Order: sequence, then C-alpha cells, then structure tokens
Amino acid sequence: MKFIIGVDLEGVACVVGAPDRTLTDSPDFEFAKKQAVREVNAAAAALFAGGAKQVIVWDNHGSSLNLAYEDIDRRCDFAIGVGGDRRWPGLDSSFTGVLFIGYHAMDNTADGVLAHTFSSVSYQYVKVNGVEVGEMAIDSAVAGALDVPLIFAASDEKGIAEIGRFTPWAKTVVTKRGLGRNLAISKHPLRVLNEITEGVQAALANLDQMEPFCFNEPVTVEVRYKRLEGAEQTARSHKRWTRIDPYTVKREFGDINAWLS
Repeated sequence: MKFIIGVDLEGVACVVGAPDRTLTDSPDFEFAKKQAVREVNAAAAALFAGGAKQVIVWDNHGSSLNLAYEDIDRRCDFAIGVGGDRRWPGLDSSFTGVLFIGYHAMDNTADGVLAHTFSSVSYQYVKVNGVEVGEMAIDSAVAGALDVPLIFAASDEKGIAEIGRFTPWAKTVVTKRGLGRNLAISKHPLRVLNEITEGVQAALANLDQMEPFCFNEPVTVEVRYKRLEGAEQTARSHKRWTRIDPYTVKREFGDINAWLS
C-alpha cells in the first residue's frame, strides 16, 4: 500500500493566525509548522503500522518548503517545491489513498478558521459545475481522477463539515472549533495526535468503503476575484475565459486537471 499525505498549515490544532494577515505573515507561523510535523508523524506512524510500503508527505502550503523534514518519520518521502504540471506530485493510480493534514475550510465560510480558497488575497470563491468548492474538494477530485480516494482528513470543525458534503466515507478528526476567522477553541496540540492516529487506523480498517471523488466532466470553472484587476487580467490574457461580471470569469475544461495544469 502507498499513500500521500497532503499538508497545509491553517487547519492544525492551536493555529488561528492574525487579523488582516496570511498565516505565513502571522506570529502563528512557526508554531503551525511545528504542529504540522507532529500531526504528520501521527498519521504516518499509523500508516506504516497498518502495512504501508511508502508514504509521501506533500508540503503544499504557499510555495512549499515549510516543514522541518528531518523531524518527520524517516520512513517518509517528500514532495516539495513548485512548478509541477498538476497537484499531488508523484501520485498515480497505484496509490491506495490520500490524506489531508492541516487543510481548512473554503472562503465564505462563517467561523472557518483562516478560511480561504488557494489565496486569501486573490479569490472570493471558486465554483465547479455551479457549486462553490474549496481546496479539499478540488484536491480530492484531482486524486479521484486517478482512482485514488481521500481516506482521512484532520481540519477545523467547518473544514470537516465541508469534507462530509463530498466525501462522507473519509474518516476525520476535528482539531478546533472556529469562533471567527482568527478565533477558536482548540484541542490540545498533543492530545489531537492520538485522535489522528486512531482516525487513520479506522480509515485503514475501512478501505473497502472509500470511494474516489470526481466532478462530472467536462467541468465548468467559475472564479470570482476580490479585485477587479484579477478578472480583467485573466479575461484579457487567457482568451478562453469569459468575463461574466466585473469580478468573475468562467471557462469549461475537459477535466479538473486541465484547469490546474
């Protein structure tokens, strides 16, 4: 069995960032990186104990290169850096499943801690086939296109609720309950590790229930920018995008990877 753990930072325990800043620019950033390593190790240990032959850790927050790789279980491999032709570098149909650590709710989510969709500065929303989606649905669909299911996710309460709408079979752990964008009641950062271990064990015990998630194809992607210039630039530089209002562009693709490549 082979797995990839996708690692973001906003959704780990005890991380709330700061108002009017990205997490990377906040005082929480260093702790977020340390806690992500701990949560990754909890998941990886459970995967190896359950029979995994390979576990790849995909460091995907911002421009990558966030984690202290020497502190991660030495049996793991790493997908790091930027510039690939699609998300989930290294993933193919030979993998058993993917996991989310530190992922977060999409933008426009009330009380979603640090909620955003790819960029808290650039995008107001992303819709696929008319439905607003976030990074978790999109990354699940990219894996699903290769017939690989999402089997486990750890995130804040609103993020986990979001996952339940499209991959209800995945096992999950709630790391914190948002009371606002930068406010939460969080589980102790060490206590949550036990829950992640148990959640991954439960996922491995129920692999026969896991299903790849896919969008119906072709996919129609609608992106609403937070500034007029974003939609203007996309519509003018990429002629196949249609500008449907001053802030929003729309385009049809054969599949989700054709948009993201």
